[in-house]
Amino acid sequence: MRLVISLVASLVFGSAVGQSSQTMIFAHNDYGKPIPFFAAYHQQADFIEADVFLYNDKLVVAHTQSEISLDRTLDTLYLKPLQQQIQKNRGAAYPNSKPLSLMIDLKSEGVATLTKLVAELKTYPDLIKCKSLLITISGNVPEPATWKRFPEFIHFDGRPGIEYTPDQLKRIRLISTSFSKHSSWNGKGVLTAAERLEIERIVKEAHEKQRPIRFWGAPDFENAWIKLMEAGVDVINTDRVDALADLLRQIPQRSFTSQRKQAAYQPLYEVTKWTDAPRNVILMIGDGMGLSQLYSGYTANFGSLSIFNIRDIGFSITTASDSYITDSAAGATAMATGKKTNNRFIGVDSLGNPLISILETLKLSGAATAIISNGDVTDATPAAFYAHQRERSLSEAIALDFTASSSTILIGGGKAHFSNRSDRKDLLADLRRAGYAVGTDFDSIDSFTAKKFVLLDDSAVVSKLKGRGNFLSKSLEKTLSVFRKQPEDFFVLLEGAQIDWGGHNNDMGYVVTEVLDFDQAVATALRFADDDRETLVIVTADHETGGLSILDGDISAGSVYGNFSSNDHSAVMVPVFAYGPGAQHFRGIYHNTRIHDLIQECLSKSRKH
Repeated sequence: MRLVISLVASLVFGSAVGQSSQTMIFAHNDYGKPIPFFAAYHQQADFIEADVFLYNDKLVVAHTQSEISLDRTLDTLYLKPLQQQIQKNRGAAYPNSKPLSLMIDLKSEGVATLTKLVAELKTYPDLIKCKSLLITISGNVPEPATWKRFPEFIHFDGRPGIEYTPDQLKRIRLISTSFSKHSSWNGKGVLTAAERLEIERIVKEAHEKQRPIRFWGAPDFENAWIKLMEAGVDVINTDRVDALADLLRQIPQRSFTSQRKQAAYQPLYEVTKWTDAPRNVILMIGDGMGLSQLYSGYTANFGSLSIFNIRDIGFSITTASDSYITDSAAGATAMATGKKTNNRFIGVDSLGNPLISILETLKLSGAATAIISNGDVTDATPAAFYAHQRERSLSEAIALDFTASSSTILIGGGKAHFSNRSDRKDLLADLRRAGYAVGTDFDSIDSFTAKKFVLLDDSAVVSKLKGRGNFLSKSLEKTLSVFRKQPEDFFVLLEGAQIDWGGHNNDMGYVVTEVLDFDQAVATALRFADDDRETLVIVTADHETGGLSILDGDISAGSVYGNFSSNDHSAVMVPVFAYGPGAQHFRGIYHNTRIHDLIQECLSKSRKH
């Protein structure tokens, strides 16, 4: 997909008239907007258009002669405001010296109107001397052979199919044509192959002249803009300057192109070798991970994802007791305890009464338990499996709850809540006295030999984009290697916390890199399950974050482009993938509380055997 690969890449034309290097905004019929000039100028539009008539020896701005009003002059609406800005910017059209083209569409007879315009412009020497301002003439443009009669500060809007002399080409700012001459596309879906080729032909012709191309009358909304940019159109003609400007600013965060393919694991599905019911469970929660997040990862990974190799799939309804849209606290509590609760509540019911989590139940039956997160271990999702608080932000109280949980292993960030507390308690020292090995450097993980340990290192849980290594996979591998040496059954809760953070930031690259990192951990779990044959792996989410929709992509290029409708959670169902003994029970659509119940049912069958 060329959009993501090179949408904002430089198109070096070497123009003598200030060619921009990025997709450019053409503020079409700007004079018809509630705030002429200033609204488009505020968005740093590259072209601002005014239709001009020569009427009663005045240059008046109007679309048709019947709309002429003598108080709406070019001088009042454009030349004076522009002069003020140039003076304010010390001789530049924009504060950052970005080029601006004042596009004057001549509606009355060309030569007379342009002659009057030249005379009027000469009364504005600041405009003429401004090197980043280009006065460009469109509409009833005089014949190219006459252009040399006009001052060099006058430039022109060219047309495709015309052979300009070198001197004439130097005066051309851009090439423009009517979209309807070349395509009947309505902007939805994609251009037909024939129409795409025709658009690209016109683009190529303009670029061979080292000039940008504009199509007026083209469909004017996001999908159309994207497809036109993909076809190489440099200047987007729009009546929706604010929306287009927002899109162009957001493209870097809304798109991602992968540089390499990550190997996906293909589970063996040796079902006849599985035990009838699982002894062990690895529950993997991609916080904020909906189908769009997963598919964006699949696309960026060139059509490959370990999670998508899991065949047993269900969907979880994530509503909270008090809200149609859940937060992580209520969502995780539902999966941990089998009970719905209020948003912000951790391990308690909607009245604030403590609930017993599956981790606590299994610990009582003698199972080993582990909690792994590439975020803060006192954050809502991991906390719901060991803590009991009416407010998710009570991180110090949540950390104290862990010391009473008897969980076997804890790995993640959040060290300060254990050792730099307002009550001056040193919970890490308390954990050492309780028999835990305690570490604060993730690089030391391989040196742990104890059966019980806590490892908290905030520097190890930065985002993947900022350099986090294989924290989740390595943490899971270490945990499974410890548990494998013990006779006890085990339960592992692993959270990919930062998929959610990418959604809150509306950052596609953040989301994709975190999904792919989470998928590596899933591959580790699946590989273990294939070798162990009595471990059930469940992959799901507590909710979706960002309202992500995928608008374009190219699997062969590892490129994806999307839109976030929110910077918060959404209400959509989230997928549930299951592999191993009992996986078939996770098919269907059910509330998130059912995940807890199904795990308990599967494990109870194992205990009966």
